[in-house]
Amino acid sequence: MSKISAADVKKLRETTGAGMMDCKNALVEAEGNFDKAIEVLRKKGQKIAAKRADRESTEGVAITKISDDKTSGVAIVLACETDFVAKNDSFKELAQQFVNVAFGCKTKEEFLAKDFGGMTVAEKLVEQTGVIGEKIDITSFETIEAPYVGAYTHVGKISAMVGLTKVVDNAEELTKDLAMQVASMGATSLTYKDFDPEYVAKETEARIAAIVKDNEELVRLGKTLKNVPKFVSRLQLTDEALAQAEVEAKEQLKAEGKPEKIWDKILPGKMERFISDNTTLDQEQCLLDQKFIKDEKKTVAEYVSSYGDVEVRGFVRVTLG
Repeated sequence: MSKISAADVKKLRETTGAGMMDCKNALVEAEGNFDKAIEVLRKKGQKIAAKRADRESTEGVAITKISDDKTSGVAIVLACETDFVAKNDSFKELAQQFVNVAFGCKTKEEFLAKDFGGMTVAEKLVEQTGVIGEKIDITSFETIEAPYVGAYTHVGKISAMVGLTKVVDNAEELTKDLAMQVASMGATSLTYKDFDPEYVAKETEARIAAIVKDNEELVRLGKTLKNVPKFVSRLQLTDEALAQAEVEAKEQLKAEGKPEKIWDKILPGKMERFISDNTTLDQEQCLLDQKFIKDEKKTVAEYVSSYGDVEVRGFVRVTLG
């Protein structure tokens, strides 16, 4: 039997990240052959990965990498099973290594096939599953390209990247604020114009039904009822719909006995409230229509316009779970 030196064990550990005893046992099994020892560890990882394939990997690290010229970026989630592993410095370092390899890839499939120290990324994930003893996986992979790209990561759990249509003064501040907005508020679309009309119709029906049901309980409790909207998105607010809303607002003012000469002062506020009450889907899911988290008196669109002639080209978001 070949003598296994401490230096051999140390070298194998540095190469694979496996534990000291795992490396020693692998070298013993491989009779001191370094390449065979790596294969032993890899097969161990495959066995553990197969056993844990149906486990949920809902913890981990969300991380981004932006190009030096700020025109492209990649965001990934390296997932594991427990928060204990996610907080480990070696796991965080592994996430950094993975995102470095991911940079420049267009798809997750391309990334998983990339070389990682003599094996593919997919093989490295299997190996590390054996090393760590938990299911290790890439659960999110997103890329973005734009004239200017910025990013924000919230405590390693949510990462977002935002691209602008052009470079402007303080673009770094703007993109960081926008990425923070995306990370915090979870927008799924840039604008209501991106919505499918069928999706909006289904959401309208579901949301109105939910409010009606809530109101039944509020009636029972003798509490103030919620307003039941007609619409949920600006996509539905046609000229005809807005004109009808104004007619109804005037009828309400007349019924309340408000002098007609002051209607012009009251109507703008009523119409603004109507639009707000009937665009809840936009406010929840559309980045530009959301209230800006740093100043809720503004929409995100209004905040962006304060930087001049620039628009948001796109955004991506990755999160644990």
